[in-house]
Parts: sequence; C-alpha cells; structure tokens
Amino acid sequence: MRNSTLAVLIMVLFTACQTSNHTVDHSNNTLYSTLWIQTAAEYEALSYQAYNTAETLLPVAVEDSSWTASLEQEDPYFDKPPAIILDLDETAIDNSFYEARVILDKSGFDNVTWNNWVREAEAEAIKGAVEFTNYADDLGVAVFYITNRDAEVQPYTEQNLIELGFPVKEGSVMSNGGRPEWTSAKTERRKLVAENYRIVMLFGDDLNDFVPARGISINERKALAEQYSDHWGVKWFVLPNPNYGSWERALYMGDEQTEEEAQQTRLNLLKDKRN
Repeated sequence: MRNSTLAVLIMVLFTACQTSNHTVDHSNNTLYSTLWIQTAAEYEALSYQAYNTAETLLPVAVEDSSWTASLEQEDPYFDKPPAIILDLDETAIDNSFYEARVILDKSGFDNVTWNNWVREAEAEAIKGAVEFTNYADDLGVAVFYITNRDAEVQPYTEQNLIELGFPVKEGSVMSNGGRPEWTSAKTERRKLVAENYRIVMLFGDDLNDFVPARGISINERKALAEQYSDHWGVKWFVLPNPNYGSWERALYMGDEQTEEEAQQTRLNLLKDKRN
C-alpha cells in the first residue's frame, strides 16, 4: 500500500512539474515593448520626428484653404477656421507606467485599475507634443483631443493635460460617452469638429484615429494604410504603440480565445521565410 501511495504521489508531482514547465507567463507579453517605450532613445526620436514634421507643415496647411485631413470633412469647408485633432493615450501622453504596473503585478488591463490610474493624473507628455500643440494654438489653430478615456474621468484627464502644459479650452477634450452618440468609434466626434472647423491634421497611435477600421482583417488594415499613403507624415501622423491597439485585436478577428490559444495564434502569425 505504501509503495502504491508513493507511486501516485510521484506521478502527481511529475505531472505538476510538467504543467508548470509549459505554462506561459502572459503578464510578460508587453515586457519588452514597455521597456522600449520607457528606455529607448529611438522611441523619443520617433516622437520628435512626428511632431517636428507636423510643425514644419502646419503653416502650409493653414494657408491652403483646400487642405483637409479629415475623411469626415464635407463641403463647404474652405472658410472654416483650422483645427487639429489628437488622440491622447500614447499619442500626446504616455501611460507606460500603467503598463509597467500590469507587468509587475502579473495582472492585466481592466477598467477599474485603468480609471484609477487616470484619476492620479500622472501620465507624462510624449516628446514634442506639448511644444507642437502650443505652437498650433499660437497660430490660431484650434486643438481638440478625441480620447476613448471614459467621460466620468474627464476632469482628471483635463487636469493632467493642463499640468503638463497642453492648451486646453472648454470643449476641447472629447471623451468616450461624453454624449450618447459618442462611442469608442471616433467618427461622430470628428464629424462634430468638422462641422465648424477645417481639420488640417490628425494625430494618433491607432488606425481608427484616422479612418474607420473596426473589425477588419490584418490585410484589410494594411490595404487602408496603403490607400492613404500620401496622407502619412503630411496630414496624418502616427505615433508608435507596440503595447496595445486595434492591430492586436485584428490578430484574433473577434474570436474568443483563452490566453493559451491567443499565444498560439500569435506564434502562428510569425513569418520566418522558411519552407
């Protein structure tokens, strides 16, 4: 009986060890990308590159009354005052500190901890963003921030922006849920700005900050990027965000997957040019 019991215990321990050896710590999925954002000079260089280029082109865009960056813009718009639209998270302000917490706590994104982070008003400015938005403001260009942060935490978002030195005016921050028709799709909010302004530049870290791209495949997303190739770096400015976004959701095409299945999907999508 003792030998039988011992054998069973050995088998249980062996199985547990095997399971442990094959378990992936998914909290580390964004470890390297978060480190890159927080430590790489190249990340800061890309941010400066986007905003410096935009600053050079902004006077041209303001003077050219036919210039518009918005697909939602409708005629007549030639006599409307100029405006720019920026996304906030990972476009104008840096939330990698929240990502770091998720990694260190071995947890994951959820709305409660995210909104608590927003209430701290501790996000930092993306390099070049404060200088550019103030330059635009000095030129008489209206600055709007269309964000998918919840409307309930908008006062903390505005506080954070003001403390960082961004130009913030009444109505310039347009949050998700701020009006019944304002959903995470930003089209309606861009349309509202376009009714009164000529939108000359758009800034974001996600394809949806520029063009509707919800629920489409990887190849369809790439086709959209190519379709508007003449906009990038001229009217549309994209900031790097390897941590999250609609690009990641496109990997799974809306399928409900366990973490293990999602990890396998990611691995399956890697291309190595080997037969």
